[in-house]
Amino acid sequence: MDQGAIESSFQAQAHLYKHMFNFIGSMSLKCAVQLGIPDIIHNHGESITLSELVSALQIHPDKTSCVYRLMRLLVHSGFFGTTKVHEDDQEEEAYVLTPSSKLLITDKINCLSPFVLEVLDPASMNPLHFLRDWIKGDKNTAFEIAHGLSFWDYVDQNLEFKDLFHEPMARDSQMMNLVIKEYKPIFEGLSSLVDVGGGSGDAILIKHILHAWSDEDCIKILKKCREAIVRNGSRGKVILIDVVINEKKDKHELTKAKLLIDMLMMVMANGRERNEKDFGKLFVEAGFTDYNIMPIFGLKSIMKSIFRGK
Repeated sequence: MDQGAIESSFQAQAHLYKHMFNFIGSMSLKCAVQLGIPDIIHNHGESITLSELVSALQIHPDKTSCVYRLMRLLVHSGFFGTTKVHEDDQEEEAYVLTPSSKLLITDKINCLSPFVLEVLDPASMNPLHFLRDWIKGDKNTAFEIAHGLSFWDYVDQNLEFKDLFHEPMARDSQMMNLVIKEYKPIFEGLSSLVDVGGGSGDAILIKHILHAWSDEDCIKILKKCREAIVRNGSRGKVILIDVVINEKKDKHELTKAKLLIDMLMMVMANGRERNEKDFGKLFVEAGFTDYNIMPIFGLKSIMKSIFRGK
């Protein structure tokens, strides 16, 4: 083999190794959340040295090297950063928060720590081991193969996981104030807003719901919403907040995150993430006469679908 082919082969090997071992990075992040490291750094001040971190964690000094190696990986992955501080006239390395780890501080409205713990819980991870069996088999989901129950039945019957599931949903709902302030025209003219749910108002909000259901079920849900907002030929709208895949416009890392979530929804609940064309088809088949889709923060887009009575 020539030099170019050899280098290409080793690059391919490194690429495979990176993805084979990606789960170690994920579980290391989960460990940091469980240990409360983002909160410790935040509460300590702008930075914290390794010895200070070990002391705050209240673990045996023998584990100092283990904490160092954990943080080394998480720093390399961009979850934490480092800076230089002066202690007793000596320069020492200290850890600082990055934009990513700031999202893991528990007293922040946009805290993602509950999502980390839910997604990386064994109940969520185990079904991925059965992905091949599910693709070749006749079960509804890989989750059902792994646990003998549908995802929703499992949530109902396992209180600990139920709490783990609902906590990030509640956190995400708290972010709605920011969305409403930023996109006032969408919410103008409303005397009430119903987070499905159930009930009726001038508008119905569906947030992170449709991606857990098949197209057929989504159409049924949207038809029910249309029936709820229309009275005597009046006009109403359904507002959706969900992931919208856009491989042409989104950056590579954003698209990758969306595609990973799509695989998770397939494995867990036979759901899916959709592109604009997919959502448009749902709206039209559910009887809505107009809709538009706008990207908002991060992974999400906000969609407004309108029904004008005849």
